[in-house]
Amino acid sequence: MHVSARSEYALRAMLAVAAGRDGQLVKAATLATSQDIPLSFLQGILLDLRRGGLLISHRGTDGGYALARPAAEITVGDILRAVNGSLTTVRGQPAGRATYHGNAIGLRAVWLAVHHAIEDVVDAASLADLLGGQVGGQVPAGADPGR
Repeated sequence: MHVSARSEYALRAMLAVAAGRDGQLVKAATLATSQDIPLSFLQGILLDLRRGGLLISHRGTDGGYALARPAAEITVGDILRAVNGSLTTVRGQPAGRATYHGNAIGLRAVWLAVHHAIEDVVDAASLADLLGGQVGGQVPAGADPGR
């Protein structure tokens, strides 16, 4: 799996919005500055996240972005799909579209297994998990589970 700058920026932006105070809108310019993301690039990402049903936006001087659902209900997989489409690709196409013949026929099963393994990981990790220092329900090594 290749994690693009776009994917990483989307995850960082969503974490920053999720970490904000409940109900407080976060401006795109504030996100760009706090996360060191070029504003013009971030605006396209925020549009994809809004279209994906992960963010809501309000216009005006008091406007900004907020999560469309609670942080515990938004997974890393949701975010990656909103900005990239398929989680895994083979030659630019979703893994499920790969077809092979002859000796290579087993490759499709390998790519699908890789896809499902990635899905299992990214769909188990919510924004709330990440903000709480937990990934996929596991406390990372070195983390203090008592906090």
